[in-house]
Amino acid sequence: MSHSHTKQDCAIFGTSAPHFLAGWKSDFIDKEENVHALVFFLDHATNANLEYEEDGKVYRFIDVPLESCGKASPARVVLQMGSSEMLMILLRFGAQVSSENAATDSIESVLDRLKDYNRAYPYELVGCLKLLLRVIPKINFTIDKKAFKHLELPDDYNYDRKVVLEKYGEMLQDHLIPSSRCGLRPVELKHLCRCVVRNRLWRNFELPFGIPKLGVPVSLQKYLDLFED
Repeated sequence: MSHSHTKQDCAIFGTSAPHFLAGWKSDFIDKEENVHALVFFLDHATNANLEYEEDGKVYRFIDVPLESCGKASPARVVLQMGSSEMLMILLRFGAQVSSENAATDSIESVLDRLKDYNRAYPYELVGCLKLLLRVIPKINFTIDKKAFKHLELPDDYNYDRKVVLEKYGEMLQDHLIPSSRCGLRPVELKHLCRCVVRNRLWRNFELPFGIPKLGVPVSLQKYLDLFED
């Protein structure tokens, strides 16, 4: 394992590092010190426009696959840990929530885990879901249209609606999944604008500290910076 990968793992896992990296001790005393270190690394990596190339693919520092976790992205690992606080930090800095190395979409993985709790949803995991819903325009469900071929559905059939009602109906009733983010009704224009603005800031290495430079009201700054729905 390279030194840079070790430091990256340490910044994400903090005092939990020994649980994930056998025989290796974390550099941080407590969670607060860990969080400060993570923000420090991400801030400097953003300011330096740091990118990393591996197997012909270019990653931002924040998305470099973790060798110690099967090359999963930091965001995927934090989701697996169920840490909404760490996920918030990663997403504010523009971490990508989808990965070519992952078998399933991040948000679908969280939904499937929540479904297993039979409506006694863990607070931290619900927090992770809410944060993910702030950084994607809408949920793109994995749909095998061949499975519905025998139904002879029209070309414009709303497959997302069918999936969310049949598979995640209880979470829809419990308001964990907004109807505007799963194909049941149009996505809010305000949210779509947030996604577009954040994407442009990300492309210019300006997340999250470029948000105040936009000159918009503080309430909109908080909205763009994922602190509010």
